[in-house]
Amino acid sequence: MSHLPAAIGAAGRARPQTSPAIVLRLIAMTITAYGGIGRCGFVNLDDDAYVVHQPMVNQGLRTVAIAWAWTAVHSSNWHSLTSLAHIVDCDLFGLNPLPMHGVSLVWHILNTVLVYFVWRALTGATWRSAIVAALFALHPLHVESVAWISERKDALSTFFG
Repeated sequence: MSHLPAAIGAAGRARPQTSPAIVLRLIAMTITAYGGIGRCGFVNLDDDAYVVHQPMVNQGLRTVAIAWAWTAVHSSNWHSLTSLAHIVDCDLFGLNPLPMHGVSLVWHILNTVLVYFVWRALTGATWRSAIVAALFALHPLHVESVAWISERKDALSTFFG
C-alpha cells in the first residue's frame, strides 16, 4: 500500500482533493447572502416566547436553566438543545439579537461546509458537491434558520442530524 500515491485510496480509485478555495468561497458566499441579518431584531412570531419572555432562557446559564432545558416542554415543543443554545446566547449577549443572528449564521455556514464534504465523500465529485452546497446555502428555505432566532432548531438539527 505504501507504493500508492497519496491521492489513491485502498480501492484503487482516486480520492477527490479538497480545495480550501471552494470552502472559502462557500463561506464568503453565505456571509454575503445573509449580510443583512444585522438589521434584523427579534421576530414576534416565536422569538418572544422562546427567548425574550422566557425567564429560564433569558437569565442566562444557570444550573436550574440547564436542567430546565433538558426536561421542560415550552411553546408546545421539547427542544432541549435549542433551549440550551438560547440560554448560552443570553448568557453571552444578553437580549441583543445581533450576535444571536451571527451565531445562527455560523451554524448555517458549518452546515453548508458539511453538506459540501458529505456530498464530496459520497460522490467523489468535487464541483458538483460545491454546487449542491451552494444551493443549500442560498436556498430561500434556510433564510428563517438565520434571520429568525427561534429557528435555530433547524440549523442545529441539520448539523447534528
